[in-house]
Amino acid sequence: MMRRLILALALGGSALAGCSMEPKYVRPDLPVPPSWPVGDAYLRQSEAALPAITYRDVFRDRRLQTLIDQALANNRDLRIAAANIAAARAQYRIQRADLFPAIDASGRYSYSGGGDGARSTASSGSTGNTGTGNTGTGTGTGGTGTGTGTSTGTVTTTSGSSNSAFSAQVGTTAFELDLFGRIRSLSRAALDRYFATEAAARATRLTLVGDIATAWLTYAADRSLLKIAQDTATSAQKSVRLTRARLDGGISPRTDLRQAEQILETANADLAAQTTLVAQDVNALQLLVGAPIDATLLPASIDEAQATIATLPAGLDSGVLLRRPDVVQAEYELRAYNAEIGAARAALFPRISLTGLVGFASTALSSLFSGGAFNYSVAPSVSYPIFQAGAGRANVRYTEAQRDAALATYEKTIQTAFQETADALARQGTLAAQLRAQTNFQIAAADTLRLVNARYQGGIDTFLSSLDAQRSLYTAQRTLVATALVGATNRVTLYRVIGGDSSLEATPQGPQPVTPGGAPRRD
Repeated sequence: MMRRLILALALGGSALAGCSMEPKYVRPDLPVPPSWPVGDAYLRQSEAALPAITYRDVFRDRRLQTLIDQALANNRDLRIAAANIAAARAQYRIQRADLFPAIDASGRYSYSGGGDGARSTASSGSTGNTGTGNTGTGTGTGGTGTGTGTSTGTVTTTSGSSNSAFSAQVGTTAFELDLFGRIRSLSRAALDRYFATEAAARATRLTLVGDIATAWLTYAADRSLLKIAQDTATSAQKSVRLTRARLDGGISPRTDLRQAEQILETANADLAAQTTLVAQDVNALQLLVGAPIDATLLPASIDEAQATIATLPAGLDSGVLLRRPDVVQAEYELRAYNAEIGAARAALFPRISLTGLVGFASTALSSLFSGGAFNYSVAPSVSYPIFQAGAGRANVRYTEAQRDAALATYEKTIQTAFQETADALARQGTLAAQLRAQTNFQIAAADTLRLVNARYQGGIDTFLSSLDAQRSLYTAQRTLVATALVGATNRVTLYRVIGGDSSLEATPQGPQPVTPGGAPRRD
């Protein structure tokens, strides 16, 4: 009978818990224009929806894909993110456990006897979420013995100079009936923060993929610059030998030799600097990957590498920003604070708790579980905050202020995402023209050097003209490499700012289903 009573009270409390003090959550309107900017700096964009993509669709070089796969398995930042997810999941299950009663079990045996001196023994044990055993004391004098115990339902009898008692109990202590949804609101807040942590892990993954692609392209650019420095140093070395021979023959002045040496030493200095940068690029890639990398996975030049990075269409609808992991994370945080408002409001109302014990007590172990040994107790309680000096209502205002701050953070996150995407699109719209102009400039500089050298060797122009032409070509080559790197990294940036892999998209869409074990899941 007692078990039915406890079960009925628990189920009744769960049924009444349908009441919730949470404000109804409505996703805020986008605080940005519905379309991307248009004008001279922007390419004409297709209005088609963003296609389903993965990083393999954007980064098509198998060597880069291999490095990304290795990083996803070894990178320490991702391991930290995975640990944070596990912690948030456990925190949610801890909070959700408050919706159910904690069942404790305890058992106790005591014995006391007398003689010339006093002697007593007692043992107890408990199992369950929490449990305590009661203590017992016994004294004996001569042939008379007495015993007392604080354990509920414990029976103690005296037979001659000794007595013994057995008891076993199962019950729940201070189980709160969630009549106003306080515990459910806290549980929902913990669930939303778990999902926010998942989104943060996806943001970490997206950043890692983009960083590896950028580092890989940077290595390729530095390899190209290293090759330019090597070729320039070789050419300058030949020019120095030729000028020295002309000086020895009395044809050229010493100033020509010194100017040629300036070109040579400039190239040598750049050669040393680029050698350092290439080594540092490898170190950066190894840190991102989390393990030593195979040299065969590295590109030889920026021309080779940039051709393997695909252009990602963005579409005109700025609603695509809602798929960005940082935006998803900000919205789940907003939902969590919204749920905490409900918990703070519910705390203003009475709390009803239930304590119930059922057990058996007997003087003999063989009759411990007989019908006559059964006993029970129920102790419901109600607590209501009468005077808190305004703390309860201040707590409600505090959670509302936190919700307002989270809303502003969510809106700013979207605005930042819009600005980043618009900047990337603006850069993409002008890069082709810039790269084309820089390529033509390099071709012209190379042809100029060829013509000036011919005129110098024919005695028409001075060596200073040849020196200027060499410097111009060297600068044009380096600038072209830098422009190619900007073009390739712009495509990486566009991949990142619109949210990366569409397969990772997960935006808040209302209450999430929960598994029977209490863990959240996604259908």
